[in-house]
Amino acid sequence: MPNATMVKFGYPRTSVADTAHWSIQLRPQQPTLGSLVLVCKGEAQAFSDIGAEAFADLQHAIAGIERMLGAFVAYQRINYLMLMMVDPHVHFHVVPRYEEPRDHEGRSYPDAGWPGPPALGQAVTPDEATTERIRDRLSTLWNAS
Repeated sequence: MPNATMVKFGYPRTSVADTAHWSIQLRPQQPTLGSLVLVCKGEAQAFSDIGAEAFADLQHAIAGIERMLGAFVAYQRINYLMLMMVDPHVHFHVVPRYEEPRDHEGRSYPDAGWPGPPALGQAVTPDEATTERIRDRLSTLWNAS
């Protein structure tokens, strides 16, 4: 059963992959191409409450994310932001970082904050069809490794 934070970020439509304890979802707004939300399944609202199995599974989720995004966008750095101000369940915003804009289907995705903090408010919001194609490509890359 998805929690409210997963649903807020478009689950199941934005779902890229799942591990036993984590949902990897395409972020609807893309501050950089390939930006994700990594949401802990269940109802934990404090990082310390997720449990040992979810902590161990986090390593699996992160390794898969970094492999997948490396192949998709060739990021130079990656940021994991735990910004649980509005959405209550444990989650991270995963933002691949790069100096030069990345293009996808003729649209440019700059990293407006480079080299400083991510500029989350300056995101590209792809249309639904583009979002689905990005999600599908990421899912394919996740499953390839």
